[in-house]
Amino acid sequence: MPDLRTPATLRAVTYNLLNGGLDGRLEERFDTELGILKALAPDVLALQECTRWDEHDRRRLKTVATETGMHVADMVPSRIGDGRNFTALLYRPQKLRLIDVRQRGQGVLHHAMIQAQLRPLYAPDGSADFTALAAHLAFTDGDTRLAEVRGWATDLGGVPRAMFLGDFNCARMGDADVFDWDQVPQYLHARYRLVRPDGTFGDADLRAMQVLLASGWQDPEAITKVRRAPTVGYYYGNEQGDVCLDHILTRGFTVRSYETYDTEMARRVSDHLPTVLDAEIDAPAQREFNHG
Repeated sequence: MPDLRTPATLRAVTYNLLNGGLDGRLEERFDTELGILKALAPDVLALQECTRWDEHDRRRLKTVATETGMHVADMVPSRIGDGRNFTALLYRPQKLRLIDVRQRGQGVLHHAMIQAQLRPLYAPDGSADFTALAAHLAFTDGDTRLAEVRGWATDLGGVPRAMFLGDFNCARMGDADVFDWDQVPQYLHARYRLVRPDGTFGDADLRAMQVLLASGWQDPEAITKVRRAPTVGYYYGNEQGDVCLDHILTRGFTVRSYETYDTEMARRVSDHLPTVLDAEIDAPAQREFNHG
């Protein structure tokens, strides 16, 4: 049995799959994305746009869980839309035990937010528990994203230990001047820019990220001092803005590395690149472990 008085490393990944990796009946992108997930070997995994993964008794979700050696905490549909767009949260049972799972903001958020309480497998009690929050924030506008995190995610910035994984549709701090708005069609500006009272546009709308950081969440980039590669901006000819819209914020973890998984293959299969966090958590050792 490992002695977890020394820090145990956990890998967390968040990945927007672009329509579940599906193109009609074709699953080539899904198969490639599954290969990427297997190679990354996450311990905590948040997936957005698990489109049509409810089909055939959740076959695709079960395939991902089986092939990656993970268990499903939950998969829930978006509130808005046709009910076929899902957000999922998975965890590795060889390292973690699921204590509790629930939805936050059910019937309120545009997409979904899943909250799980996870415990390192050999921890003797709940002193090493942490909260994993998986979400897909609204793409429509900054006001909606701000409302989605206020109360539904900001309060968890005060718990001892947590991670917030997701497609936030909101750039990181410092990205306000990265957008070349001349390269972005006017009809997309309202999604990502501040809208002034007179209806004109300001800089990138970072309020959702600002309020999260002001509430106690930490951007691992501020800890590592290493600026990671953008997660979007390469896929569509009409959306040229190299920014990070996908994030894993932390609370109470020792961050070891934080990066964007940027490869030619990953760029081919989705309009978002995976975000990968390696962090350590202290868990006291248990002298006698009861497997029962």
